[in-house]
Amino acid sequence: MKLDMMLLSPLSKVFADQRPGGALGEKGIQGFLNETQSFQIALHTSEPRGAAIHIQLESPLKEAITVRRVRLVPVEIATFMDADDNYLRKTPGMYPDLLVPAGEEIPLYPGQWMSLWVDVEPEGRMEAGRYPVRITATDLRGEILDRQTLEVEILNARLPKQKLIHTKWFHTDCLANYYREEAFSERHWQIIEAFIQTAVRRGINMILTPIHTPPLDTQVGGERLTTQLVDVFVNGGKYSFGFDKLIRWIEICKRAGVEYYEMAHLFTQWGALYTPKIMATVDGTYKRIFGWDVSATSDEYKAFVAEYLPALREVLRREGIEQNTYFHISDEPSGEHIEAYKAARKVVEPYLKGCIIMDALSEYAFYESGAVTKPVPANNAIEPFLEHKVPGLWTYYCIGQYKDVSNLFMAMPSARARIFAEQLYKYHIEGILQWGYNFYNSQYSRYAVNPFEHTDADGFTLSGDAFQVYPGPDGKPLESIRLMVILHMLQDLRAFEMLEGLTSYEYVMGLMEDGLDQPITFSRYPRSDGYILNLRERVNREIMSRMG
Repeated sequence: MKLDMMLLSPLSKVFADQRPGGALGEKGIQGFLNETQSFQIALHTSEPRGAAIHIQLESPLKEAITVRRVRLVPVEIATFMDADDNYLRKTPGMYPDLLVPAGEEIPLYPGQWMSLWVDVEPEGRMEAGRYPVRITATDLRGEILDRQTLEVEILNARLPKQKLIHTKWFHTDCLANYYREEAFSERHWQIIEAFIQTAVRRGINMILTPIHTPPLDTQVGGERLTTQLVDVFVNGGKYSFGFDKLIRWIEICKRAGVEYYEMAHLFTQWGALYTPKIMATVDGTYKRIFGWDVSATSDEYKAFVAEYLPALREVLRREGIEQNTYFHISDEPSGEHIEAYKAARKVVEPYLKGCIIMDALSEYAFYESGAVTKPVPANNAIEPFLEHKVPGLWTYYCIGQYKDVSNLFMAMPSARARIFAEQLYKYHIEGILQWGYNFYNSQYSRYAVNPFEHTDADGFTLSGDAFQVYPGPDGKPLESIRLMVILHMLQDLRAFEMLEGLTSYEYVMGLMEDGLDQPITFSRYPRSDGYILNLRERVNREIMSRMG
């Protein structure tokens, strides 16, 4: 049996019909004691009917190594017709993304490439040093087909704690829908905890918290499945609240290592004109009391938030998280909504004194009007905010950021997602937001979508925008290549900050832009895998030389 085996960097994407690039050669990989390093094993056979093989990894690092199979997923909308040229492909097809346990036998399809994703996670398992990893491929009878060795270097230092605040919106209702569980049933709680644990493990340290059902991506006049952590009671016209579910949520987040919390938006999306969906038990009857049919500035909602928000803040104080809690008014308001946004903010502002209020928006004039004090502009609209030196700046990307800037769509090269670290570092970005950790709905959440079949929210967005993890059969998430690449991006950022602590910001920027034709911006940056990998290796060397 003829086998073609290649060792690749984690920035490569292996398509079935194309010999991959990005071979590691003799370089190997390196990282710090608390860093996840990754590489890939690409495989191909020209056997007319395919074959199955065994892959064995022999190494002193064995207990720190995890091997997963990269599965292809359907991509129907790779990008838009006016996209730039920095895409791997622009056509529909099967794209590498999903990571699943490898299993003992690796099936190879005739004439097709596939890959295995290998992670080395030495934290708490291995000491610093250079370790060989010998990869042996055999047929099912045990005959050796190929054998290659890769060196993994674990550097004798630890990356500093992540400073960047990172949220990818957590959609609790999508988990209930996919697994067909009642919201906040015991099984639903177990699934929620598993998905939060994975998020934190991969560098997401802020969690969207559904104190009421988040008014996001919901059809005007429609509803998403109720996922409301705060119980509301109305008796004789007076409000009272139950916080047991919210406290349980906070306990789950604390166990996982969540550091920051963002509360569900207090008004509807795209203008803050209406109230979010809020359910209550009114004189013994459970029903909806707020939603699209109630004005944002209504007397009823004013009376409600006057009781709701102080009671909520008291719980946040008791749980010790109030100082790390962020609030939202409305998502993605535009210039035409400034007055409505201001009016909505005025409704809740008396009860949020001392709190951080932030929202995603893209027009500098909106921020300049004073309507929002902590803007989160898209990375393709951030230039005016940078020019005016807005303090504590965040940024985000989603469907609209498909030209020129960094993003993590499946059709983009992985380098386009990982280069974000250089941009975040250069501009001292405080936090990043992305809307889809696990959105498994259609546009406007009109119906649930199977993410294994529709990676574009059934035609809503570009494949890769709506979710970073897939719902596994056991109630635990299956990760994606994109989630791992973002983890590597966050590790790069921590390495830059570590070197800055040993030298200076100017020194790190000198390394970063050394030899480039033009300075790095959010829309102009090196596009090669080699730039990212070589820079990171150089930063590692600089760190170790200064630490002795």
